[in-house]
Amino acid sequence: MSSFVIPQEAATNVDVVGGKAAALSRLAGFGFNPPAFFVIRAEAFEAGAKPNGLEAALTALGAGPYAVRSSARAEDGAQNSHAGQFDTHLNVARGDVWKAAGQVWQSGFSETVATYRAVKSGGEAEGPAVIVQRMIDAISAGVAFSADPVSGLRNKVVISAIAGLGERLVSGEEDGEDWTVGSIVHGPAVPEVLTPEQATQVADLARRAEAAFGTPQDIEWAFDAEGLHILQSRPITTALLAPPQPDTALTIFDNSNIVESYPGMVSPLTYSFAVHIYARVYRAFVTLLGVPEARIDANAAVFGNMLGRVDGRVYYNLVNWYQALALLPGFSLNRAYMETMMGVATPMPAEVTDAIGPPPAQGAARVLEYLKLVKVGGGLIWQAVRLPRTRARFYGRLNAALGSGFDAGTAGPTALAAEYRRIESSLLDRWDAPLVNDFLCMIAFGASRNLLEKWLGPEGLRLHNDVMIGQGDIISAEPAQRIARLGQMVGAAGLADALREQGLAALDEHPQIAAEVQAYLDKFGDRCTEELKLESIPLTDDPSSLLQAIAASAARGPVAQHIPAEPDWKALFSKNPVKRLVAKWLIGWAKNRVRDRENLRFERTRIFGYTRRVFLALGREFAARDLLAAPRDVFFLTKDELLGAVEGYGLSPDLKALVALRKAEDMAAAKRPDPPERIELRGPAIAPLWNHIPTVQDNAAARSGTGCSAGQVTARARVIRDPRTESLTPGDILVARHTDPGWIAVFSNAAAIVVERGSLLSHSAIVARELGIPCVVGLKGATQWIRDGETLTVDGATGLVERRDAEI
Repeated sequence: MSSFVIPQEAATNVDVVGGKAAALSRLAGFGFNPPAFFVIRAEAFEAGAKPNGLEAALTALGAGPYAVRSSARAEDGAQNSHAGQFDTHLNVARGDVWKAAGQVWQSGFSETVATYRAVKSGGEAEGPAVIVQRMIDAISAGVAFSADPVSGLRNKVVISAIAGLGERLVSGEEDGEDWTVGSIVHGPAVPEVLTPEQATQVADLARRAEAAFGTPQDIEWAFDAEGLHILQSRPITTALLAPPQPDTALTIFDNSNIVESYPGMVSPLTYSFAVHIYARVYRAFVTLLGVPEARIDANAAVFGNMLGRVDGRVYYNLVNWYQALALLPGFSLNRAYMETMMGVATPMPAEVTDAIGPPPAQGAARVLEYLKLVKVGGGLIWQAVRLPRTRARFYGRLNAALGSGFDAGTAGPTALAAEYRRIESSLLDRWDAPLVNDFLCMIAFGASRNLLEKWLGPEGLRLHNDVMIGQGDIISAEPAQRIARLGQMVGAAGLADALREQGLAALDEHPQIAAEVQAYLDKFGDRCTEELKLESIPLTDDPSSLLQAIAASAARGPVAQHIPAEPDWKALFSKNPVKRLVAKWLIGWAKNRVRDRENLRFERTRIFGYTRRVFLALGREFAARDLLAAPRDVFFLTKDELLGAVEGYGLSPDLKALVALRKAEDMAAAKRPDPPERIELRGPAIAPLWNHIPTVQDNAAARSGTGCSAGQVTARARVIRDPRTESLTPGDILVARHTDPGWIAVFSNAAAIVVERGSLLSHSAIVARELGIPCVVGLKGATQWIRDGETLTVDGATGLVERRDAEI
């Protein structure tokens, strides 16, 4: 081969073959396999004659067409790229290669190149070496930067793609389809050129080129029928930010449990209030279980960061929950059992579990741990004995705090802030009765269930569900009972339609019914949908959902009250009276703890309702002073921003600007699909990112969840996503992603309940058992799997849900 024609494996000297060819040769050496090429040295064109080795080189390259492009010595360098300054010829036939190459070489003397040199690099004009390369029959092509040349960020790849050949994109004739690939893949809503998978392949190729060359790269690429090819690679010449230092700390966000309390978008005020409550309550919880105060103080950051807010939704920060769990006495004896207390679907990774907490105790350390457990057990027994007294004192503080006569409607900002502080110190910081009862409830419920299963097998589990129905004085069932009674009164008076259309005005001529409705609102007015969210509108402000439920109950007519049968304990344990006494006592005690758990949670609702009124009154006062545009804008501030503005420790005086920023953020977040149930990320956790995975329709005829209220029903399914705007026809099966106490108006008309989230002790399970409604919880993806209006059979004992319609 002529000395003027250089094969790709020998094209390594930039001074001879130019920057682009040398880079291509290095890419081939790194194993990237760019399209085969050879180089015609610039001196060949100065000689004027076609090089002797040209035809042999073309034969070795294979049948055309070919791409003929420049490779100047300063081209594709670290300082100057010369991108687009020289001619390029594509789809060149074999007989036209020498002519096209001459035109490329001649472009080195053009006015465009001369101007570029004058501005960027200086030096005399010279013709470039010329690359002749096998032509790719591109389906799509484009450019990719392994770092963002505009922002300077190094943690994302920027891609521009076009259908067919990339030359129209590089030359600026057409705009490309833009993608960015960092922690997630972000592209157009309706991609036309690339798929997310192809964008990821291009990003990986750009990152590999950067790793090979040791500096961020600007690559050209193309997809053909055989796959992805790299066409060239050159350094990014714009200034970039310094690379971030490595940070591999793992954060895991999970909302599989907390979504029942805080579903959907949650305001900044609610979130900041919840963070504060969780920190205070769980510090008190581990203190109760015997963790020394000094150790709790050393882990203050753990308790202050038990929650996260991801795209406006509340999540548990699981690593911190696990760290709090590791503080408990006995953790080193049975880590696996304690991990189940977290109640999440996916176990914690070994990376977390191995690094947190002590290793399994051995020898004397094991004995010491058992002694600690004995001490904790003794303390719990003492707390159980004292529970009636603790509960009575809690109710005393509660009623004194909420019945103080304080009038939020006429109070000024200083008085309102002081009232919140009073509630915080007298109730929120002294959350003893709910804490003790909740923990004892969890133990009693689990122990009684396991014991009946051990002694009676599967029949024991069914019995456990049955005997947990009908607590009698559980307050969570009272709203449904009242709604049923009001429905009978409204039905007898023929007011159902008027109540739907006119609201409370329909009761003007019916003082007895109006008084019953008002009595309901007086007691349960704070019990609204999503009641733990301060921004939720309580029934006292908008009773429409209650009135709709009453009207629906009137149309349904009287419903027989569920009266659970007392188990025949003697027959069940005919041969073992000791077991009979133990089982009967433990079941009774567990029922009481479940009852108290629900009743105390209602008191939490009252406290949150009172706090809502105080904060809204502060919003009213801030709006009156032109600090906010409207009273409800208060929900876009954090608790400390709000109180700090009153008490003097606030940071920014421009509260309206903070509200505007957060409204814009939440408005954008609300339009996006819900983030996944579980998100894992490395490094700073301030802005988690994830790839949205489209839901695939599940056409299975039957699926199983957790059966938690016995009975079998076949009826029409009604998928309810927002009980404030959607209603349930009496006798329908309620299907929901999650529920909370505010759904009671919907429950009252349901023949059965199917919920995606929840457990045996979730509110929906407890109320369903109380009302005698078959209930299945934990049926993941139920609202996507079940079609609104189709017929279902729900078995609340086994957890089986079957779709009965012929066409599925």
